[in-house]
Amino acid sequence: MDMQQRSQQATMLLGLYVDNGGVIRTKAFPAHLLEERLQTGIGWTVAQQALTPFDIPVALPELGAVGEFRQQLDPQTLCLIPAFKGMACLMSDLLDLEGQPWAACPRSFLKRMLRRFQEQGLSVRLGMEHEFLLLRQRPDGPALPADESLLGSPVGLYAHADFLDEVLSDLQSQGLEPSLVFAEYGPGQIEIATEPQEALRAADHICQFRELVRARAQLHQLVASFAPKPFPAWHAGGNGAHIHISLWHQQVELPGSNAFYDPAEAGMLSQLGRSFIGGVLAHLDGLLALTCASVNSYHRLQPQSWSSAYSIWGFDNREGAIRVPSLFWGKESASMNIELRCSDHSANPYLAVGGVLAAGLDGIERHLDPGDAVQCDPAAYSEEERLQRRIRRLPLSLDAALCALEQDAVLCEALGDLLTTSYLAVKREESRYCRELASSVQGTEADKDAAIAQAYLTKF
Repeated sequence: MDMQQRSQQATMLLGLYVDNGGVIRTKAFPAHLLEERLQTGIGWTVAQQALTPFDIPVALPELGAVGEFRQQLDPQTLCLIPAFKGMACLMSDLLDLEGQPWAACPRSFLKRMLRRFQEQGLSVRLGMEHEFLLLRQRPDGPALPADESLLGSPVGLYAHADFLDEVLSDLQSQGLEPSLVFAEYGPGQIEIATEPQEALRAADHICQFRELVRARAQLHQLVASFAPKPFPAWHAGGNGAHIHISLWHQQVELPGSNAFYDPAEAGMLSQLGRSFIGGVLAHLDGLLALTCASVNSYHRLQPQSWSSAYSIWGFDNREGAIRVPSLFWGKESASMNIELRCSDHSANPYLAVGGVLAAGLDGIERHLDPGDAVQCDPAAYSEEERLQRRIRRLPLSLDAALCALEQDAVLCEALGDLLTTSYLAVKREESRYCRELASSVQGTEADKDAAIAQAYLTKF
């Protein structure tokens, strides 16, 4: 179904953008006004980019009561929300009143990073692994997982057969191309992977994926939670949003070939791919503030939980921050990619992907060596062995990651002053709110963590 056919089925359009808090925001309008809205844009107060996920405004001189930005809809992103008849959504750029990309626009930041790769003769493709929990609300208590299935068990799919049939149809009809679905590691947890696409479109689809899944779940009296760790006490049940990145040559002499693939190198990973990994590892502490962007994220990033607690890379090492997946038989070149595992849906996808690209490009430009691949669980090493091998623990909190981001000149320069300043301020206020919430809870540390997790349950 093309864009024109989709638009003809819509009666209400939601203009979506993602703010510094990682929340998808919208203003809606009747579909017959689309052409007018494409011309005029949609007005918002600049203070929108100073809101936390808990709707607490942060006092920033540039983002206060005075001033507006315009939400510029991208008609190429029009996506029906099949669960709700007549409803569709579009992604947006944020422009200043002169019609230029606003300095606090996350989508424009990603576009800038993609242009830098284009200047190198490279295009970027992303595949995604989306993890979420299906929960049932209870009248007398908090929502609980909607099934008790085991990892990879068909029982988890049988339990939600109607929901999955409909949501997979929704995704495919809107061009999001699901490629794999299974019951993940925790009660009520589902993973749906989507096929690689051009990076900007893939980032748009991360947002639209969430909306299509949440809408369909609502019709089935379910809650779809993309929060990183809805139940911190559980070893299982953490929700990642794993980013699979590949670079593709655009030069005449190398048209459409995978720049990460080299059959002559170990693991068939090219030197350019190694340099990209070297850049991501070099900036990983600050990058984490963009990819694991909530206090709840750090409940998930624990050793020996397959969620990447250490700054390592390896071939098929799921305890590493970066995994180089084994290649598909008969599709070795096409399937070569680099997976960032320390990423979740609390992130603004434009900031997360743009940050990864800024770090990787720095690695390429400086020919950074990522060191040897680690082919074991780093938690199996002693502290002394990890020190000798230069394996460091990732930041233990959002605050620590934000400090690292603030000190990372490459990432801050890529983001620009206003986006850096506003993002740090919003996230620090979010962290302060969670500390205040925890201090109000009478009980153990586990009880405090659970209260924070519940506060995030339906934010993302």
